[in-house]
Amino acid sequence: MVRTPLTPEERLRGERLGALLRAARGERSMAAVAASAGISAETLRKIETGRAPTPAFFTVAALAGALGLSLDEILGRCAAEPAVVPAPVPAVVPLIA
Repeated sequence: MVRTPLTPEERLRGERLGALLRAARGERSMAAVAASAGISAETLRKIETGRAPTPAFFTVAALAGALGLSLDEILGRCAAEPAVVPAPVPAVVPLIA
């Protein structure tokens, strides 16, 4: 099976997730957090470094529980940035003399 290449947005979301997990882990060891979540330390390492930018939902849910994060918080902090929408340009109405 050929995997579709990730979009830049998916890669960025994975980087945000990794940074959030690293920050939430704090001083705890990677091995301790991984064991608490029921995953391998190598899986956690890949997620934190962005080498696994799209982990399975249940992996993220297990890490959230182990780190005391809510899934809503993870979604809010890792979702794509809202697109900047330019202000509408006012219509030019020709003056009739």
